[in-house]
Amino acid sequence: MSGIDRNLHLMRRKETTFSRRSRFVTLAVGVTAVISVGVAPIAAAEPAPSGDLRWESCPAEYQLDPASDQCASVTVPRNYAEPDAGTIDVLVTRHRAEDPGSRKGVLFTNPGGPGGDAIGSNRMFVDVLPDAIRAQWDVIGVQPRGLPYAGALSCAVGPELATAAGFGFGGAAARNACEAGAPGATAHLTTENTARDWEQVRVALGEDVIDIYGLSYGTILGSTYATLFPQHTGRMVLDSAVDQNWLWNDVLWQQNDGYKARFYDLMDWIAANNDTYGLGETPLKVYQRWSDRIVAEAGGNPTLAPPPSQIGDVPPGLEALANAYRSGVDLTGPARVQFEAFIRGLADPSHTQMSSSIYVMTRQVLPARNSWPLMARVVRDGVDAIPSGAGMNDISELELERIAQSQMMQSLMLCNENSVADRPDRIPGWLFSTFITGDLFELIGYGYSAGTFCAGAPPVTALPELSNRGLATAPLVLQGLRDPQTPYQGGVQLARDMGANLVTVEGGDHGAGIQGGNAVIDQAVTEYLETGRTSVTHAPEAPITAPL
Repeated sequence: MSGIDRNLHLMRRKETTFSRRSRFVTLAVGVTAVISVGVAPIAAAEPAPSGDLRWESCPAEYQLDPASDQCASVTVPRNYAEPDAGTIDVLVTRHRAEDPGSRKGVLFTNPGGPGGDAIGSNRMFVDVLPDAIRAQWDVIGVQPRGLPYAGALSCAVGPELATAAGFGFGGAAARNACEAGAPGATAHLTTENTARDWEQVRVALGEDVIDIYGLSYGTILGSTYATLFPQHTGRMVLDSAVDQNWLWNDVLWQQNDGYKARFYDLMDWIAANNDTYGLGETPLKVYQRWSDRIVAEAGGNPTLAPPPSQIGDVPPGLEALANAYRSGVDLTGPARVQFEAFIRGLADPSHTQMSSSIYVMTRQVLPARNSWPLMARVVRDGVDAIPSGAGMNDISELELERIAQSQMMQSLMLCNENSVADRPDRIPGWLFSTFITGDLFELIGYGYSAGTFCAGAPPVTALPELSNRGLATAPLVLQGLRDPQTPYQGGVQLARDMGANLVTVEGGDHGAGIQGGNAVIDQAVTEYLETGRTSVTHAPEAPITAPL
C-alpha cells in the first residue's frame, strides 16, 4: 500500500496550484464510455494474438535505456464482463534476460499500491533483484489499468477533492471526480480485471507460464492471477503480503498499531546512535527533540504518546524516586501531549501537527530503515538537512499529477472491492483524530475502519477467494516481523491461504527483498526461483546501507 499521508499532503499542495488556474485539470486521457461492472460471471475474453508485440522505446519520462528496457502495448477488453464493450491499450515493459543463453522465462512484477506505476518500478526490481535472476529472466512490468498508458481515466481534480480527502471522504470524492463526465467509468478498476490483463499479456508474449514477484498489494494481484490461472502460474514470490480478509478497510486499521510500534523503533534507533546524532541517549529524549522540531515548524505538537521513560530520563537528585518518577511520566505522558496540542489549537487553529512537513515525513520513512539516517539529521538540523531536489516542494508538476493519479487509483480500487463491514463504533475516534488532533497515526485507520472514507462509494465487486488450487509450485512469502505497512500476521494468513512457504524476516522494512544488502533474502529468492524451493525460513533484517 502506498503512503496515503504523503499523498494527502501533496494533494493539499496541489490545491494551491489549482487556485492559479481558471478550470480543473484532467489527468491523462479520458474514458468517455459508460461502463458497468457488477458481480456477473466473467465471459471469456478473446486472447491477445501471440507474437504481435512491437517493442519500442518506453515513454521518455521513464528515462529507460532502450538498449535494455523496451515497451509495447497490448489491447485488452475494457470490461471483461462485457468483452464487446470496447478496449484499452495497456503498456508493458520488458528488461531482457541479461544472459540469453541461460534464460528460464518471464518474471512479472508489480510494485503495490493499488495505483503503483509498473513501468518505472519494473526497472527498480531489475536493479535490486539478485544477479542470477536478472541473468535468467525477462523482467516484465504491466501497467495497471486506469494509470497513464493503460486506459487512464479523466478526472476533474479541484480544491473540493483535496478538501474531501483531507476530511476523510476521499473514496466518494474520487469516484465523483472520475465519473463527472462518464457515470460508471470507474467500475472496471478492480484487481481481478488487472489480473486478467496479465493473462492477455502472457498470451501476447507467447509464454505458457509466468513467474511472479509481487510486492505489497502486488501480493494480492499475483495471488489473484494464480487463483484464476493456476495452469499458467509458475513460481511466485509474495513480498510483504496482505491478508485477503482485511481487504480493504481492515488493512488501514491494522496499520495504526504497526506504524506506532515502528515509530518507537525509530526513536530507539536514534537514541542508540546518539554518538552520531546527539539527539539524546534515551528514546524519550529523542522524542522531545522531535516534538520540539515539529512545534517550531508548525506551532502544534505531535499527539503520538511518548515512549516509555528510562533511568536516563530521571533528573539529577531524584534517583531515589526513580521508579515513582518514571511511573508518573509514563502515566501522564499520553494525556499531556493531547492536552498541549488542544491548548495550542485553541490559541491558533492553524497550529496543528499535520502542517509540519517533518511530522508527515516521519510516518513516511518508518517502513524503510535506509531513510532513518536522513530522518535523524532532519530532527537534528531541520528541513535544511534534506538534500537539494529531494524535498516535497521540489516535486515537478508532472510528478505531482502522477502522484495524484496514483492516489486517485488507490482510492477508487479500495472502495470498489472493499469487503470489510463498517465499524460505526469507531466514528468517535475518526472524528477526534481528524478534526481535533490531526493525528496521522490514528486518523487513516479510523477513517477507513469506521466506513467514512468509502461512504457514498459502495463496492462494485468482490475479490475472488484466493487459493492455491491447481498450482504446481508452492509460492514463497517474505514477511517482516514489524512491517507497519503490511503487518506480519496478515502475511502469515495469506501464506496459509496460498499454501506458501514462509520466510520470517526480522525488523520492519516494507519489501524485504527490495531493500538491498540482505544476502539471506537474496539467497532465498534465487534458490526459489531457480528450483521452486528454498531451505531458508528465517532472515535477519537488512543492514542500513545509507550513510549515517
